[in-house]
Amino acid sequence: MSEFEADNSHYSIISTLGQCYNGVGVVYLAKHLPSGQMVAIKKFNMDMVKDEVNLIQHEIVLTKQLQHVNILNNLVSYVNDSEVCVVSPLMGFSSCRDLLNVHFSEGLPENAICLILRDVLEALEYIHRRGIIHRSVRANHVLLSENGRACLTGFRYSCPIIENGKWQKHIHSFPSKLVRPNLNWLSPEVLAQNLRGYNEKSDIYSFGILICELANGSEPYSEMTTTLMLTEKMKGTTPHLLDCTTIFPDDHDGHGDSALKSLLHNQAKRKFSESLHEIAALCLQQEPSERPTACQLLTHPYFRFNRKHMHLSEYLLPALPLSDKVAYNREDMESLENIRRMSDIDINSYEWDF
Repeated sequence: MSEFEADNSHYSIISTLGQCYNGVGVVYLAKHLPSGQMVAIKKFNMDMVKDEVNLIQHEIVLTKQLQHVNILNNLVSYVNDSEVCVVSPLMGFSSCRDLLNVHFSEGLPENAICLILRDVLEALEYIHRRGIIHRSVRANHVLLSENGRACLTGFRYSCPIIENGKWQKHIHSFPSKLVRPNLNWLSPEVLAQNLRGYNEKSDIYSFGILICELANGSEPYSEMTTTLMLTEKMKGTTPHLLDCTTIFPDDHDGHGDSALKSLLHNQAKRKFSESLHEIAALCLQQEPSERPTACQLLTHPYFRFNRKHMHLSEYLLPALPLSDKVAYNREDMESLENIRRMSDIDINSYEWDF
């Protein structure tokens, strides 16, 4: 028998953590009563998510088939009345997107970025080897555990490269539900929706956008209209990291939005390593064949370090993992009032989108 049973009475809801699936699901902090372990539970009211049913089912089934330390696993899933409930390990630091929103609006420290990116690459190398394209690599689909492990989530948009037992060089699946929420992260070849199709290298482009998102605080094209973003991607404009080597005085002097000028002024004081600039540029090549594979990126000297002496939690201060905020004590968890004081969590601003 599994340690985590498909029995709703075995889980005590403690507090609301946030929303998921673009707002159609709610994520709760809960206690698994038999073990006393804290978990996260996603709940979907199936009467209200008719358009998302296939995506939810696809993600649950696929995630059961994936076993990797850098992919968030589902402990168990079950149906309770009209709700589908999915139990997952509690990821103490929430998503990278939440960290950027709350603590690092100008971007994460490079040491933190390096650790996170290597974990994401390990996950991508694993799924690509198994013939899966993720199609939604972005900061809110990267969750961080209390001990500093990054896990890739968001597999509802994924698709197989293998069809009828054969590995396809290119696929031509362009569902509208994929495109709408992921526009800024999708590669030019996915957005083009033409006969050339795309392959797993489209995830590498999205990985390049993720690098910029973690470093700059927001993803490239976030301030552009959809039409302008599409135009820029199609003509081969390459996003880049914002630091003293890419921001010039004219960019943050003179007239214009004061908040933006202040942001650029602060970002112009820092300098990312040449290696990080290089990796971002490689991943964001317009031509898919010129982008490296996840396996090739993992051999880059930038990612070949001894993790034993690097602790992600130290680079994320002042952010604290959720377990620290609740002062985890099994005897005290029944006190909802104490739990609700753990942080100023706003359900509308936190997206545990996994």
